[in-house]
Amino acid sequence: MIYASDLDQTLIYSRRSMGVSDDSSGLVPAEWIRGELSAFMSGDALHQLKTLPKDIFFIPVTTRTVEQYQRIRIFQQDVIPAYAITSNGGNILIDGEVDLSWNKYVRSQLQQHSVEAVEVRQMFGDVLNSDWVAGERLCDDLFFAFVIHRDRMPIEQVKEKIQALEALGWEASIQGRKLYLVPSGVNKRAAVEHVRQRIGNGPVIASGDSLLDRCLLDFADYAIAPRHGELYREKQRNSDLIPYQFTKQSGIFAADEILEYVRSIHHVAIGDAVS
Repeated sequence: MIYASDLDQTLIYSRRSMGVSDDSSGLVPAEWIRGELSAFMSGDALHQLKTLPKDIFFIPVTTRTVEQYQRIRIFQQDVIPAYAITSNGGNILIDGEVDLSWNKYVRSQLQQHSVEAVEVRQMFGDVLNSDWVAGERLCDDLFFAFVIHRDRMPIEQVKEKIQALEALGWEASIQGRKLYLVPSGVNKRAAVEHVRQRIGNGPVIASGDSLLDRCLLDFADYAIAPRHGELYREKQRNSDLIPYQFTKQSGIFAADEILEYVRSIHHVAIGDAVS
């Protein structure tokens, strides 16, 4: 059995996203940036993750770059996965090392099915300005991440641009203060499916909060999302299109419920196998 999970706003949380003060009880440090504590995790969720049954392969699946993933100290010291997926599926780490063959495959798919990043940047160029964009980065030479002032974003103009992305083989996601523009071939589902085939075809449990997680949750045999984020807002708008189970809590302690769900699914699956 595989448990594949998004990280930010699913298992780990910045001060802005966790919904409680950073001096609340039950929190553990997760990440430091330039010596400053920047992200937290529920202590109970971490304990549950560390004590998962040995027949569950935990795979972190994140839009973070390889470098950004490696900053998360929990996954370098406390829970060290054999496989980790970064760059929204563009990179797979095996025992901490980038799988170059997978990265090469992904880039070959992009050449066939998506326009180049420079063309997408040019298309968005007339709406991207310093009034609402605070920074931008081409992540691992695969996709764009823009730091934005969301309240100043020209919503209708951005929506028009996003609608045009599909014809170019790209898609978009707005998560908190980030706008991502990502080639459709760089996705979490494909990377998890590749790892699944590598380690043996077992059931997949998935968790995530954003539209970039949706392909992974749709692919999984069991899926759960926290009661916040893009997927939850989409469910509020059209519940029929979002069939996943959601946690009762929002914020950082939603991770406790997510890990409880993983254990419950495993317990049922083991019971079914025995019977």
